Amino acid sequence: MSNTISQIRKRSGEIVDCDEKKIALAIHKAAKAVGTDDEEMADRLALEVLELLNKKFHPNSIPAVEEIQDLVEEVLLKNRLIKIARGYILYREQHRQIRDINSDFGVKLMEDYLGQADWRLKENSNMSFSVQGLNNYIASSVSAKYWLNKLYPENIRQAHIQADLHIHDLGLLAPYCCGWDLKDLLTRGFGGVDEKVWSKPPKHFRAALGQMVNFLYTMQGEAAGAQAFANFDTYLAPLIRRDQLSYKKVKQALQEFVFNLNVPTRVGFQTPFTNVTLDVNPSPAIGEEQVIIGGELQAEKYKDFQPEMDVFNEAFAEVMIEGDGRGRMFPFPIPTYNIDKDFDWQRPSLEKMWEMTAKFGVPYFSNFVNSDMNRDDARSMCCRLRLDNRELRKRGGGLFGANPLTGSLGVVTINLARLGYLSKDKYEFMERLGKLMDLAKDSLEIKRKILETMSDNGLYPYSAFYLSGIKEHFGTYWQNHFNTIGINGMNEALLNLFGQDLTTDKGQAFAIEVLEYMRNRLMDYQNETNNLYNLEASPAEGATYRFAKKDKELYPEIIAANEAAYRENGVAPYYTNSTHLPVGFTKDIFQALDLQDKLQTKYTGGTVLHGFLGERLESGETAKRLVRKIVENYHLPYFTITPTFSICPKHGYLPGEHHFCPKCDEEIGFTNIGEARDQNCPEC
Repeated sequence: MSNTISQIRKRSGEIVDCDEKKIALAIHKAAKAVGTDDEEMADRLALEVLELLNKKFHPNSIPAVEEIQDLVEEVLLKNRLIKIARGYILYREQHRQIRDINSDFGVKLMEDYLGQADWRLKENSNMSFSVQGLNNYIASSVSAKYWLNKLYPENIRQAHIQADLHIHDLGLLAPYCCGWDLKDLLTRGFGGVDEKVWSKPPKHFRAALGQMVNFLYTMQGEAAGAQAFANFDTYLAPLIRRDQLSYKKVKQALQEFVFNLNVPTRVGFQTPFTNVTLDVNPSPAIGEEQVIIGGELQAEKYKDFQPEMDVFNEAFAEVMIEGDGRGRMFPFPIPTYNIDKDFDWQRPSLEKMWEMTAKFGVPYFSNFVNSDMNRDDARSMCCRLRLDNRELRKRGGGLFGANPLTGSLGVVTINLARLGYLSKDKYEFMERLGKLMDLAKDSLEIKRKILETMSDNGLYPYSAFYLSGIKEHFGTYWQNHFNTIGINGMNEALLNLFGQDLTTDKGQAFAIEVLEYMRNRLMDYQNETNNLYNLEASPAEGATYRFAKKDKELYPEIIAANEAAYRENGVAPYYTNSTHLPVGFTKDIFQALDLQDKLQTKYTGGTVLHGFLGERLESGETAKRLVRKIVENYHLPYFTITPTFSICPKHGYLPGEHHFCPKCDEEIGFTNIGEARDQNCPEC
């Protein structure tokens, strides 16, 4: 139609052309957000809006954009499109709020951070309060707004804002976690970006460790989560023999490596989140590979260097046991030890590893004893992403099957507690869960496309260099990386739905049914998109608080994990992580294992069971017996032993839980529990 109104006035005062297509697009977005995807209807309604506009306004007038939007609402209501009209009204209100926020966005960010008033400060347990943390918080908030307001559609944005689900790592335009090929680094050296420094392939043990540190810090800048190397001891052992290093020199080099990885120079005053997998002895496949030194193949094979691997493992464990200058444990790298049916439990070189387990509980253990996988099928990517690479081997034609160039592009966690509260029965629960999983899938597919485009545009230059083989083979950089969907609050979902928790037979059965349903749906997504999907027991460090806080605002009667403390003392509510047992349910690790074993095996990508202990284990021998009993009697894929200990600023490591240091008490003559402590004692 011929439009007599040719111009409109934007909120900024700018005069622009009156565009029928923009009106139709706004109507189409509102309709799509409520489940009606009809472009022809939107075009027809836009014409009605223009007709009404021409009737109500003088041809020479310039209506404001708000007046156009009022007419859109009028036309929608006139056509009895009530649902779409509500969606459009909600859309207008949300954008009004966004404009209000934008007007003082920077000031509010500063105040929220300095006042520590934002739940996002708790989202990453590795970040501390600091000026670098402030800078990262501001940059992350801008990035999150870009993801939510520019890249994701309204239905996904609203699902996140309203806490139906949680899209992790919105603060970075980057992938989640990545595993890298140490053999590739030893072959090519550290480099790949023309205007930056290149290192030749390392010929010496300390040089290799130094390149690993530089590599991990650099790659951490291109990803939100963990950076990992597998086969840490296998690939570096030949360099120990090449350099003719004594045990003392190996330990010194590893000590430098560990200290360097724990310096908080990552953005936000963090250390890089790093994981290394140790083989103890070479896997059958890698053992037959020729050794690489200085980028060149040698005559020897990795299976020929078992003595050096023993030295490596003993020295590494000793460094971790000693801790830092105050006796505190090193947070990183998190070591994962592969345990299969051929594992040598009596190997002398592992005695310090067992002592490290007893003292700090540092190592994670990958259980291949009661598993249909072997060590060449899987790689540990980070604190919990444990990948079954057999699907990759099929897709890669054998080329990338045992290659650790995998990881996760993104993670979306679903709020199960709310589903339990809103659903009248398990069938409605599954229906609601399926819809949220579809939204999670859509958000992850959007992120995948964006990251792939950004990789082509050079936003992740180092990642692109070391993923170049994947790009050449598949045509995309991130083909071997998973889309990850996780869960939070299964225990509270059960309480709200059935009135029974996860420790009951009914709770266990339904939890397994839910995980099976999710696995099957993820396989459908995988077949539909030709992208890899996995199911994760999300750590949800901040989301567990965010979900509960939002739910208590919307549904005050919903049951939280700490319901009694919330109601009686006003503490912040939270939900139990993934399918964890209720907090404080049992101190018996084997009772916890009995209840968790079947659940843990349902996760296809990321999970870890923490075996919480009330105190330090008596000895390394005790730790060894405990780990052996677990792997020989349970099927769970990934676990860690978590003893309780305390650190005094003056006296260092203290076994067990201590709110006050007993050694400091003894030094100042304090003996009675009820007495007030000397306020002049800095350690107390």
